[in-house]
Amino acid sequence: MKDCNEQVRGYHQAEVKMNDFGREDIFKKAKANRTRLRNGLARDDRPTPVGSRTQGSYAMRTMIHDPAGDYDIDDGVYFKKEDLVGERDGEMSALAVRQMVCAALQDDRFTEVPEVLKNCVRVYYQQGYHVDVPAYRRVRTTDPLTGITSDKYELAGAYWKASDALSVTKWFRDQNKALCSDATGNGNNGQFVRVVRLVKAFARSRPHWNGKMASGFALTKLVAEHYREDTGRDDQALREVLRAIRDRLEYNDGVRHPTLDENIADPGSARTAFLRSKLVDKLPCLDVLDDPDCTHDQAMRAWDKFFKSEWFRIQPDPADEEDLENKTKAPAVIKSGGQGYA
Repeated sequence: MKDCNEQVRGYHQAEVKMNDFGREDIFKKAKANRTRLRNGLARDDRPTPVGSRTQGSYAMRTMIHDPAGDYDIDDGVYFKKEDLVGERDGEMSALAVRQMVCAALQDDRFTEVPEVLKNCVRVYYQQGYHVDVPAYRRVRTTDPLTGITSDKYELAGAYWKASDALSVTKWFRDQNKALCSDATGNGNNGQFVRVVRLVKAFARSRPHWNGKMASGFALTKLVAEHYREDTGRDDQALREVLRAIRDRLEYNDGVRHPTLDENIADPGSARTAFLRSKLVDKLPCLDVLDDPDCTHDQAMRAWDKFFKSEWFRIQPDPADEEDLENKTKAPAVIKSGGQGYA
C-alpha cells in the first residue's frame, strides 16, 4: 500500500481534530450551564447536585471538527437518590427529574428555550452548539456483612435505568493504553484515538448521511473491537480497521455496550447496516493505493474521494520536494593543501 501516512496525519491535524480553542470554548459553555443549573435549582428550592461531569466524545477527546459548527457536549448532573423526593414523599420519576432540570435551566437570554428530550435536557446556543444535560441519581448501598459502601448510577431516561458514563470514559482510556504504544498521559491520545476520529470524520463526510449513520459511540466501540496498531502508518491502520468493520457487520451488525449488559445498536439496526453499505461503496476508492505504480496524484485523489474532501489534492509530492531540496543544496567544498575549492 502506498505510504500516505504523512498526508493522513496532516489531514487529521488540520481538518479532523478539534483544536484546543474549540474545546475550551465548548467547555466554557458547559461550565456556564452548570452555574445556571445550580442557581436555578436553588431558586426553585430543588435538590442540590452532588456534582457534574463531562462525558462522551468530549471526555474521550474524540470530538471532531465540524465546518458547520454543529457541536454538542454531554455534561451530566448527579443527584443523591434520597434527595429526589416527589409528591407525598414518593420517589421522583425519571421524567419529573428531567423536567426539574429543564425548568432550572430556563434563561430569558436564550433564543431557543431548553428542551426535555428522552435521555437529557438540551440547551441550544446560537453558534450551533448545544449542551446535553443528562441527569443521574446516585444509589449508595452498604454491604451488611462487609460494611463496604458502593455507588451505582441510574440515568433519568424514559425510565430509571442503570448507566455510568464515567465508566465508559475509563473503558476508552484503558483500551487506548492497552492497544496503543504511543498513548501517553491520561490515555486520550495516540494512533488509536486518531483512528477513531478519522472513522468518525468519514461517517460525517456527507451531509445526506446525517441521521442514517451509526452513532459516534457505536463507531468508537467497533474501532476498539477491530483496531490493530500499525506503528508509523495511520493510513494503513485506518484502512485495515474499516475493512475489518465492514466484514464484521456482514454477519453481526449489533454493537454491545462496553460496560453495561445492553446494546448500543441492536442486531438488525438500520444505522449499522447503513455504515456497512457505505464502507462497501467507498473503500474501493482506495484500491489504487495497492498498485506499485500508484502516483502521488492518484493517491491524493483517492483519499479526497474517500473523505469527500479537497484537502489531499493540494498536498505537495514529497518526492518533488526532496528533488528540489537536493538541487538547491550548495556544492560540497573540497579542501586540498589548505586551499578550498568550490
